[in-house]
Amino acid sequence: MTLTIDRRQLLAGMAATLAFSSIGLSRANAATAMRLLWWGSKERSDRTFAAVKAYQAKNPDITIAGESFGWDSYWTRLATQTGGGNAPDLIQMDYRYIFEYARRSALLDMTPYLGKSLKIEDFGPANIDSGKVDNKIYGVSLGVNSFMVVLNTAAWAEAGVEPPHDAMTWEQVGDACAKVTAAKKRRGFYGTADASGGEPALECWLRQRGKALYTTDGKLAFEAKDATEWFDLWGHMRKIGACVPADVQALDQQTLETDMLVTKKAAMSFAHSNQFVAIQGLNKEKLDIVSYPVAGADSKPGQYLKPSMLMSVSATSPNKDAAVAFVNYLVEDPEGTKALGVERGVPPSKKIRDLLTPDLDPVSKQVVDYIGRLTPHVGALPPSPPNGAGENAFLLKKIAEEVAFGKTSAQDAGTKFTEQAAANITRG
Repeated sequence: MTLTIDRRQLLAGMAATLAFSSIGLSRANAATAMRLLWWGSKERSDRTFAAVKAYQAKNPDITIAGESFGWDSYWTRLATQTGGGNAPDLIQMDYRYIFEYARRSALLDMTPYLGKSLKIEDFGPANIDSGKVDNKIYGVSLGVNSFMVVLNTAAWAEAGVEPPHDAMTWEQVGDACAKVTAAKKRRGFYGTADASGGEPALECWLRQRGKALYTTDGKLAFEAKDATEWFDLWGHMRKIGACVPADVQALDQQTLETDMLVTKKAAMSFAHSNQFVAIQGLNKEKLDIVSYPVAGADSKPGQYLKPSMLMSVSATSPNKDAAVAFVNYLVEDPEGTKALGVERGVPPSKKIRDLLTPDLDPVSKQVVDYIGRLTPHVGALPPSPPNGAGENAFLLKKIAEEVAFGKTSAQDAGTKFTEQAAANITRG
């Protein structure tokens, strides 16, 4: 599956959109009717629709139609719509893809709106810069997040095993998870999900060892032997019974609903902190959050704070001013921010954080507390991913599954992943 944007298709589609507008064939009420596209869980959709409904009540001349998809199908849909000249006005954007879309002129430069209808100065330079490409604002952070490990506290207690805590090593966590599996307190139940195919987990592990996914000039920042050691790590996890077997992990379709912890296959899984509210909502047992395992006593910071996601505006939207005003509503208006809560991450605005915190439910407070606990120990935001990097996340999942099913050795997989990943970003 390719998730990069075909430049000719994209430019042709944009040209077609402009041509249609020039001859009066744009849709009716184009000045006030907008489309909003996002990925995420039902919890996110419910909160998004609540924000839209509240905004429309205050602005009856504006209508916003929303549509949501799972992570993998979202990027295919967005690329198709953008390339076909039918991009949504409002686009939920990821840090991984914003550079590619912005540099291909698919997103609106919102810099001229800063301090006017886009009043995000209280975000601070770092959070504003997280939405910049070539020093122009193409996205507004909807929240700050980081990687997390989610624990089913009841399952750990049942097994009589002390649950993982911050600063435990990968080896220590693996041994603890193996004990949960061995306890056999639940049928077909394991200590942890298999994260070998998860790019965030690989990235964190690489950073702890002084490596990274990509260099500042858009090349791979790791070697085949690094990837081999990663696959070997999870091969060991399977061998000691710490993680779910390959056929069980394959049921995870990269949605929260199919997550191994949510489907009651594992006592621990890996996710992003902004997803905790939704994950807890899908699980009746109490959950907890800890940071990713570390490499050892001399481990470098693996985790970092990033915009959990950003909101962008299509460069071809006929409703640019209205779209930017709605973006501002989501991040700076008390009503809009209360509707979203912290499901998309901890608000980058201190004013909004202070406003929301007293009224947050206990689950949301866990997220805010986790980010506060983690912040002193994070590393720098990594370089922007190069064009074509989006394909590599799916490539990793595919090759990791081949290793887990015994179709490929860890060594061959390390070489294969590195070579194909390098080719993807060269082609991108």
